[in-house]
Amino acid sequence: MLKMKALAHLALWPLLAFTTFMALSPNPPHMPIDRMGDKFTHMTAFAVLTLVARIGYPNTSPWRVLERMALFGALIEVFQAIPELHRDCDWRDWVADMVATGAMLVIHGLVTRRLGISRR
Repeated sequence: MLKMKALAHLALWPLLAFTTFMALSPNPPHMPIDRMGDKFTHMTAFAVLTLVARIGYPNTSPWRVLERMALFGALIEVFQAIPELHRDCDWRDWVADMVATGAMLVIHGLVTRRLGISRR
C-alpha cells in the first residue's frame, strides 16, 4: 500500500499540470476521450485527480480534497474566460467537475471502508 501511496503522491502533480495544459491551451491536442463530449472529459479528469489525491494523501480530509478540487476547477473556468485563450468559460463544467469529485470521494470512502484500508 505504501508503494501505491508514493506513486500516487508523485503522479498527482504531473496530472494536475496536464489537466491545466489541456484546459488552458488555445489548441490542445485531440484525445480519444474527446468524442465522448466535454462534460465527460471534465468528469473523467476530476475523478482521476480526486482518486489519485485520496490515494497519495490519505490523511487529508475528503472535505479538504473537495475544497481544493473545487478551487482548481473554478480557477480553470475563470482562466478560460481570457479571450486570448479562445476557450469557453462555463459554470456547468465546474458543476461536472464537482459531481465527479464528490462521486469519487464517496466511492473511494466506501471501497476503503469495505476493504478495511487504513488512512495511513
